[in-house]
Amino acid sequence: MGRIIVGVFIVLHGLVHLLYFGQSHRHFELQPGLVWPDGSWAFSKLLGDERTRWLASVSCALAAIGFVAGGAGILAGQAWWRPPVVGSAAFSGFMLILLWDGQMHRLDDKGAFGVLINVSILVAVLILGWPDFEF
Repeated sequence: MGRIIVGVFIVLHGLVHLLYFGQSHRHFELQPGLVWPDGSWAFSKLLGDERTRWLASVSCALAAIGFVAGGAGILAGQAWWRPPVVGSAAFSGFMLILLWDGQMHRLDDKGAFGVLINVSILVAVLILGWPDFEF
């Protein structure tokens, strides 16, 4: 049962990245007035907001693919689930920090919970060795 819960959680975490893909690609607004990733402290001045949105879209899609693949591996009982989950968590956390606009307001709309979830996944898998599904 625990394997199913963890696998579904990882898949759902990956699918949330597709919401941010849609936001960054301007297919829709997650919330009125949300302009993420415009104003990214790391990329907007260098690339401009349009290219930063493209970079965010591609990054979100890659993170989603990795999380969904890793979650599917957990659900299928495959031992290879760790590398895609760890890689996606590290990549996603790094990406969200770089795409942040540097402002401290509305952090929840800018991926702060995603960063916390990614850090929790990394600590659980790499430091605590959890979960151990024995496959």
